[in-house]
Order: sequence, then structure tokens, then C-alpha cells
Amino acid sequence: MTLIDYTIIAIYLLAMVGVGLYFQRQAAKGINAYFLGDGKMPWWALGASGMASNLDVSGTMINVAFIYALGTMGYFIEIRGGIVLIMAFMMTFMGQWNRRAKVMTIAEWMKARFGEGPQGKTARLITAIAMLLSSIAIVTYFAMGAGKFIGEFLGLQDYLGLPSSFWAASIMIGLAMVYTVSSGIYGVIWTDVFQGGLILLTILLVCAKAFFLGDLPEVFNISIPLKNGGFEPILTNRSDWTNIIPKWDLGLPENASYSVYNLFGVAIIFYLMKVVIEGASGTGGYIVQRFYAAKSDREVGLLTLLWTSLLAFRWPLVAAICVLGIHYGVKSGVPIEDPEMVLPYVINHMIPVGLKGLLIAGLMAAAMSTFDSIVNSGASYWVKDIYQAFINPAASEKKLMRHSKGSSIVIVLVGLLMTLKVSSINEIYSWITMSLGAGLGIPLLLRWYWSRFNGYGFAIGTGAGMLAAIVHKALLSDMEEYTSFLLVSSVALIGSLLGTYITKPTDDKTLMKFYNITRPVGGWHKYRKQFSPSVLAQIDKENRRGIISGFIAMGWQLSLFATGIMLVVKRWDLFSWLMGITLVFSVLLYTVWFRHLSDEVTVEELEKESEELVS
Repeated sequence: MTLIDYTIIAIYLLAMVGVGLYFQRQAAKGINAYFLGDGKMPWWALGASGMASNLDVSGTMINVAFIYALGTMGYFIEIRGGIVLIMAFMMTFMGQWNRRAKVMTIAEWMKARFGEGPQGKTARLITAIAMLLSSIAIVTYFAMGAGKFIGEFLGLQDYLGLPSSFWAASIMIGLAMVYTVSSGIYGVIWTDVFQGGLILLTILLVCAKAFFLGDLPEVFNISIPLKNGGFEPILTNRSDWTNIIPKWDLGLPENASYSVYNLFGVAIIFYLMKVVIEGASGTGGYIVQRFYAAKSDREVGLLTLLWTSLLAFRWPLVAAICVLGIHYGVKSGVPIEDPEMVLPYVINHMIPVGLKGLLIAGLMAAAMSTFDSIVNSGASYWVKDIYQAFINPAASEKKLMRHSKGSSIVIVLVGLLMTLKVSSINEIYSWITMSLGAGLGIPLLLRWYWSRFNGYGFAIGTGAGMLAAIVHKALLSDMEEYTSFLLVSSVALIGSLLGTYITKPTDDKTLMKFYNITRPVGGWHKYRKQFSPSVLAQIDKENRRGIISGFIAMGWQLSLFATGIMLVVKRWDLFSWLMGITLVFSVLLYTVWFRHLSDEVTVEELEKESEELVS
């Protein structure tokens, strides 16, 4: 890099720290301001922040790896998490279900579902512990990608027996900590808005460079990783590589790391089923935090629509990086070996002075925006759901703020140290999405749709799922993704059922209030009897519209993202088809969902109605 590139990066970093410190006073008002911005954040800022927090360096590197090694159909592997299809459900119905509880964390939400007694407290504590574990794991994942990415440009050496990637991640994470710890959600959201603009600018510039560089060669080599740690060059052609229509069987060599995806059709169906379970479960962590901070049901829909639309820019960037990586391999005569390193290789060898600094700053922004969101939401579980709820209920705001900042630092340090035990980005990402997520997914799903499901069932199911995920990581790490997901999910399901049936149900008063405020679908017949037929018809109409819209939004999201990929690789036949499909889904989404968005019914009105029904 040149002095110009370093100057651009330095200006960006100083701007981030400045923005974060500027909001320090507003965040210092108390933990509600620190974690939720007092519920006064504008929807467009929450949506833009959500986009920036989802567009991380680690995820971008692994997305590039799949498309580079497998062609554009590699896009479909990221149905497992990278395409963030759960946003379709959050946008159309699940986001408003979450927001109506008026809580700070998903652990605190357990009070609304299971009550203030032992059931609710047990579920809350176990959820907080599980979410802290998840936060640390995700920090590890992001630190892995950040270390690999930044380490390529800083030229650091191994020191004190620790790899250079560890020190590179430490530098970037340390900078992000300055504004994350000092200004809480204010620093997270407003730096994300700034960083989101920078990210979009760099995406447009990189895509333009790839688009005008010329067509891909008719025949070229890519590379796939092997299970023994090596790499193998593979000859492919432009027609096959740009064909996004997925094959049923990939036919990769058995010694290839990606041979686990050989049954590609089965994998896609499996990932779609997984996404439906996760989307219908309502998710948690930093994603749901933005919905708790929203002002109304209408703003939930608007912020998610903006969030998802902005995320569409990620996939043209991924395709552009792959195109540039292939051109570099053809020009140099040797393909880039490690697919996970295509992104830094392209920046080093294919991006000109000035744009290089801007792109690195943009990708650092992507890494830091995701990191700060995870740390801020993770700290809330310690402060709100463990320390204040169980250790020191009488703690002053001043003491709670100290714990907010201290727990943020601890989460970061533990996550950073965990990177020393992980060999690749895909390894930790696979464990998070297919094992750790599975342990949480089943109990999170059951809480919405089964009224008999109680707090003890949730706690035992979640605890069993987390334990199974940890055992899988420690002893069965070679297990295939499908098997690990099914194993951990089964353990969580069995624990949930046993815990529910051997203990008493949640009291009717708590469930009545929860149903009236949240109004989910499923096994709530006992509590629906309290409503008039006209109110029930209104509830059913809202839910039916939301669920149908969720599946329409999934199709819209998949086709929208894929359209951008086809534009960059100049596959005009598929681009035309995908554009038409996207337009059809857009019209359906507007007709069935968007034009019905309303903020007329408030949570306060639902609470008042609920109190009248209960009394």
C-alpha cells in the first residue's frame, strides 16, 4: 500500500472514533440508552445499521470462497446463513411479535412468555448464558476473518508465539472497542450508518472495475481446498462457472473440503428447512436488538425492508471480487490457491492506489460494524439478565454502566483468545450455524407456537442443546453439517419435551396476557376463547398475511440477490429471467404485505386490552 492508502484508512479510523465519542454523553444516561437508545432511534438508521452489521469481512471472505471455487451456484450454500433469509420472517411478522414485548433482550423477553416466577427466571438465566456463549463464538468468527484480512496488508510477524493474524485482529478490535464501549448502541448505530455509506461506495467502485475489465476467459483454473490442508487446481469454463442454476450433484473429489456439499440439491433443501425453522423461531442476539429498539410495528417493517434491500449490494461485490480473482489467476498463470484468501489477494494485486485504501477502509468498516453490534448486544445479557436480575437487583445506573463496559471488554478478550483454537473461517462459521444455532433453534421455535411449552422446558431444552453443541465441537468436529444439525436439534427437542411434561404449565394469567399482546399463531386455542369473533378474525387475518408474505419475501430476497451476481458476471440470459422473477415477487410483496403496513395499534393499547381481559 502507498501513503495515500494509509491516509484514507487513518482518516476513516479517526472518524469512527470521533463519531463514537461524540455520542458518549447520550449513552451515559443509563442502560436503556446504552443498549436501546431509549427507543428513539429512527427506523432508517436502524435499517442501515442492520445492513452494515450483516456485511462482515469474515462472511464476505467465505462467500467469495464458495463462489470462486464452485462457480456462482456456490451462492446457494449461503442459504444456511449468509443470505440472511431469516430477515424475510422478521420483516413480515416475527419482528413485530418480538417488539411488542417491550424488553431489552431476548432473555428478558422470557418474563413475558413464562412469567415473573421460577419458570421465567430459570428460562431467562439459561437464555442469557446461551446468548453470551453465542456472542463469544461470533466474536471469534469475526476476529478470524478480520485477522486474516488485515494481516495480509499490515505485514505483521508472529510474536510471543502467537500468529500475526491474532495481532492484526487485536489491532482492529481494539479500535472498535473505543467507540463501542464508550457510546453503546448510539455509537454502534451511527457509526454503522457512516460505515454503511462507505461500504456502498466501495461496492459500486469495485463492481464497476470488475464489470468493465472485460469478459471472463472461455476456460480458466480455480482452486479448491483439500481435507489435508492443501489445494487442488480445477479447470472450468465461463459457461459452467457463471451458471447460477444449481446442480443436484457437484461431483467434487472426496478429498476436497467442499465435497460435503456434493449432494447439492439435498443440501439446498436442508438449508431451506433450517432457515424456515430459524426464521419462524424469531432469532436473537444483535439482530433482534434492533427490533426491540423500533418505535412501532410499521417501523419494524420499514427498517427490515431497507436492511434487506441494502444487503442486496453485498452479492455483486462478492461476484466482482471473484471475477477479479480469476482475472488475476489468468494473468499471473497461477490461480489463487486458498479460496478464503481471494479477497485480500484481489485487493493487493488488482485494486489501484487510492481505491485500495478506500476498499480496505470499507471492509474494515464492515468488520467493525458487525463486531460492535455483537459486543453491545452480548454485554446486555450480562448486565440486564444476570447481574441486575440475579446478583444485584438494587444496582445503581452508574454501577450498571460500569458492568456494561466491563462485560464488553471481557467478551472481546475471550472471543479473541478463542481464535487460537480455530483453523479456518468456515470451521467456526459451520459450527455456529449448524450446531450452536441448532441448540437454540428448537426451544426458540416452540416458545411461540405451543402454549403448553413452559419455562423449565425451555431452560432444559436450551441447556441440553448448548451442551450437545459444545460436545460436538470438542469431540465430534469432523461430523458432517447435516448430521451435527440433526443431532443437536434432536437433543434440544428431547430436552424441551421432557422439561415441559415433567413440570407444571405456565399460569393462565401470564399466557393470556402474552397472547393478547403478541398474538402469535399455533396452539393458543384456550386463550383465544376470550376474544370476540371480530377480534379473532382480525388476528387471523394479520397472521395469515404475515406468514404468506414471509415466504414471498424469501423468494424476493433470493432472486434479488442473485440478480446482482448475474449482472456483474454478464450472464444476460439468466439476468433477464431473474429480473423478471424479482419484479413478480416485488409486486406480490407490495400487494400482500407492504400496503397493509400500519402503526395504528400500539403496544399500550394491546396491554390495556389484555389487563381488561385478564381481570
